[in-house]
This record gives sequence, C-alpha cells and structure tokens, in this order.
Amino acid sequence: MREFILFSRKGRTDGNFRTLRDAGFLDTVHQCILTSIFKSHGHRKDVVFHAILGGPPNPPKHLEIRGDELQDASIDERSWEKILKNVLKGKSHPGITVKSGSLQSLIKEKAEQGGQIFVLEEKGADISEVKFDEHCVFVLGDHIGIPKKDEGFVLRHGEKLSLGKEKYLAASCIDIVNFHIDRVRVRN
Repeated sequence: MREFILFSRKGRTDGNFRTLRDAGFLDTVHQCILTSIFKSHGHRKDVVFHAILGGPPNPPKHLEIRGDELQDASIDERSWEKILKNVLKGKSHPGITVKSGSLQSLIKEKAEQGGQIFVLEEKGADISEVKFDEHCVFVLGDHIGIPKKDEGFVLRHGEKLSLGKEKYLAASCIDIVNFHIDRVRVRN
C-alpha cells in the first residue's frame, strides 16, 4: 500500500464554495488526487490519498480517497468540484470519506500500522538511495508547507526524503514518487 498525505492549510472544510481555487486552494488538492490515484485509462488500486484540510469553518478535516474503492470519478476539475462539495457537505461517494482529524492523529495511526513514513523535504535522504517497504506513507505540504510543530511530530515517526534540490509543486512530488517506486518495483 502506498499512501500520500497532503497538509492543506487553507483547504475549506465545508462545501460552501464556488470553485476549487476559491475554496482555499482545493484545486491543489484536486491535482494531488489526480497524480496519486489516477493513471492513463484507470486508477491505482493500491494507493490511498489523504488531505488534512485546515481552512474554515471547522478545521481540521481528514479527506480520504481509497483507490481500491473509488467509483464514478473522472479526472476533470468540474467533476471533482462537485464531488468535493458534496462530500464536504456530508453526502457519500464510493471510496471517499470525510471526518474530523488532525495530521498528528493520522500519523500516529499510520505509525501504529507499521507504515514507513517519509516527509518530502529537499534536505532529506535521496529517493534513489532509499529502499521502500510495501507500506509507505509520504507526507507533504501545500504551497504554504507543513507547520513546524506538525512536521516535528511526523519526523518523530519517520524521516525526510528528498526528490532533489529543486522545489516542486505538491502534485509533481507525488508524480515523481509514484514514477520512482513503480520503476524500482518493475526492475525487482
């Protein structure tokens, strides 16, 4: 199992918004959903995407999308705008759940499950030199980043992982991690 956790500091926690961009950059969350779960002509069954939404009116909210259960979801932004509005208003959608929950409580749960936890950070261990277990958890922030207190908590349960010296968009980071792990697992 591969899991991605995006900390979205301003991501709106209810469905009262006009567009994803207006909803505290839920467009970034949408892009990360696409790169974590979807691939050409299908989606990854072995990936779970989490977003911790820290925006108004009721933070924090934990959005979870399970690739093995996700149904009725295309990749376009309009469809996801509708899906996210509905689930944040409390309606159900196959493979998607929303509940109250902080980054620290999610990390604690993943550590107890034995997940190998990484914070994506330029100054971490180089991705090409790390051996990944079957259950990997990758934590990253949006354009604002993960609060220092939360990052410190995550690092007590994991380690920093670097994709290189460049700073990439969150969705690009997820794409790079997926590419790298897919490539390594095909060779082995």
